[in-house]
Amino acid sequence: MKLKRRQFLLLSSFSAIGAGFIASISRLNGKNYNSAIKPAIAKTPSTKKDLLLRFVSVADTGTGAGGQYAVAKAMTNYHSKNPYELVILAGDNIYTNGEIEKINAVFERPYAPLLKQGVKFQAVLGNHDIRTANGDPQVKYLGFNMKDRYYTFTRDKVQFFALDTNNNADWNNQLIWLEKELSRSQANWKIVFGHHPIYASGVYGSNPDFIKTFTPLFQKYGVQLYINGHEHHYERTRSINGTTYLICGGGAGTRPVGKNQWTQYSAEKLSFAAYEVFTDRIEVSGIGTDNRIFDKGVIQVKSA
Repeated sequence: MKLKRRQFLLLSSFSAIGAGFIASISRLNGKNYNSAIKPAIAKTPSTKKDLLLRFVSVADTGTGAGGQYAVAKAMTNYHSKNPYELVILAGDNIYTNGEIEKINAVFERPYAPLLKQGVKFQAVLGNHDIRTANGDPQVKYLGFNMKDRYYTFTRDKVQFFALDTNNNADWNNQLIWLEKELSRSQANWKIVFGHHPIYASGVYGSNPDFIKTFTPLFQKYGVQLYINGHEHHYERTRSINGTTYLICGGGAGTRPVGKNQWTQYSAEKLSFAAYEVFTDRIEVSGIGTDNRIFDKGVIQVKSA
């Protein structure tokens, strides 16, 4: 009897230890842990019923070096947990001079896992891209899905407007086209993207001419988001007359960035941006090569 009692007590103590371990795991699963730990990307696929579209953006990618491959790997990791079918590629797709013969090293190889799963890249030309044949080989390259040097396409209730923001762009016709397309758009969400910044706190800074040219159009026709690269950092502005400006130029390398009064968040990080579009809002995440979300913001469908 004494032996059985000891066995019983021993087994009871093991049970208590096991219960404590399970409780600890439960608390961790319930996120009852140190709040200083940065939020990691969810381990299970997102199944948000009211999600209209998920996409990512990245720019200044085309080096074929370690930084680009690290960001590409993070983009692939994000896709495995939060599937998306669209990447906005905001220029400087091929360094240093836009040589199309480098396309395997700077595009097809780093993004092979995404391309094999049917993810579509929609590109624009950056200043480095036009150094060879004015970028025409990239416009014709099927993997970049460029209908022309500037073009538009629609996904669900989101209409995208791709611009050629280079100095030698056909500005007269392009601006006429942009206003015409914006004016007749029935999309709930209007997103414009190009290579060069309008508002920026980096090496080049804001573009006064672009501010005068684009911000009245964006305000008039309700453009909620402008995406660009050129500056090699991540930066998200607050809503400026209804438009958020987002720089995702840390696709292969980085440069220093500061802040302005309109900056909501900025960081010198190898990174890309992810977007989840709903009827009333877009949830934006800045994601680094450690697969962690370092910035989160919300863009309202209508804001002041």
